[in-house]
Amino acid sequence: MSLKRFGVSLEENLLDSLDQYVNDNGFANRSQAIRFLIEKNVAEQKWQCNHIVAGTIIIMYDQEKKSIASKIVSIEQDYQDVILSSSQYYVNQHFCLHIETVMGTARRLTELSDKLTTIKGIKHGKLVMSRAD
Repeated sequence: MSLKRFGVSLEENLLDSLDQYVNDNGFANRSQAIRFLIEKNVAEQKWQCNHIVAGTIIIMYDQEKKSIASKIVSIEQDYQDVILSSSQYYVNQHFCLHIETVMGTARRLTELSDKLTTIKGIKHGKLVMSRAD
């Protein structure tokens, strides 16, 4: 696919934030970062629907912070209708890999994922979905 060039005007603080995002995420340049952000946004909008999807939510956290595990359990109780299974793997003495297999409407799974991945202390979190209807 051919590339098209266009100009973008940004406030200085927003441009500084973009440059920081480029550096933090290892993008080669601003264009690559902007393409990634646009593609991510388009994909996320497609999932804001009522299609039935199946997937996984993966979370990595410091297992020594006991409050994280209790927050995960508390959130899981409100989403029992979409959680098929939940597993924990202790990667080393510090980190726990928590994996949930889920199925339900894309909107509900996204909501669950957002609640889990924004718990303070989560090192990494990701939702992967595939249409199942």
